[in-house]
Amino acid sequence: MRLFLILLIAIVSCGKESLEADTSGNGAYRTTKTVSYDGVSVDVVIDKPANDDLDVLMVYHGTVWFDDKILEAANNALNGFKRILDRDDMMIASVVYPEENLLIGDNIAHSEAALLWMKNRAESELGININKIFLAGHSQGGYLVTRLNTMHETHGVVANAPGPLNLIFRCQLEEEGRMPAGIACTGLRNAYGTTASNPDAYFARSLLNFTSGFLGDILFVQGLDDSRIQMHSWPVFKRQIEECTDCREAHFLDLAEYGHNSLFQSSEAAEAFNQFLNSR
Repeated sequence: MRLFLILLIAIVSCGKESLEADTSGNGAYRTTKTVSYDGVSVDVVIDKPANDDLDVLMVYHGTVWFDDKILEAANNALNGFKRILDRDDMMIASVVYPEENLLIGDNIAHSEAALLWMKNRAESELGININKIFLAGHSQGGYLVTRLNTMHETHGVVANAPGPLNLIFRCQLEEEGRMPAGIACTGLRNAYGTTASNPDAYFARSLLNFTSGFLGDILFVQGLDDSRIQMHSWPVFKRQIEECTDCREAHFLDLAEYGHNSLFQSSEAAEAFNQFLNSR
């Protein structure tokens, strides 16, 4: 009897999910789909408007570290970007990239797989026509979209408070006991030793190592009241990109009196975000 009830609940749940995916009758839906490309699978939360001929905004959430939190984080990121987006004819796809038991940066493979699926398979699998693809990310999501911009062309990228910028500086503070130990630096230390013994391994995963070769225009939004760790390296990161000779256009919006979530809190940032998307 218990097995029957479990099966019944599962059937009802699946049916409910399908109904929730398209209750409007006009072709609009939100659903979570597992996608694969080149042997790498990742979940994507898709929020599709009524139209089938559309542009796509792919968004990447910030750090939560544990994989039982990433679906919630992806939905929160989708809602946050949708709230500031000034158009309702754009499909938003929020990538549920994994974090648990991975070294910082390893999930670039999952992030890339979602982008390549969108570029090469989404039209046939979803029955839509895609005109333009944009990327946007917050915090670690901003780190990922910045790195993706060195790997694949899109129509534009927006990165809010991207990081980690400098893992040598960040993890050295932990090693010296000047801040509590965190998951990212503990994993790197277990894999590579300390920042003093193997600085190259830490730098290789820092965003400061990815400041050239941008293949699409990019907008960086940074609140100047962000954490000490972020602001320590932000001027260096910004200068390196401004000096890049093989990058597409890079734009910076620095916002005084705003912190890590400035893109979602500042009307000036929201306006710049929409102007950037709508002008490309």
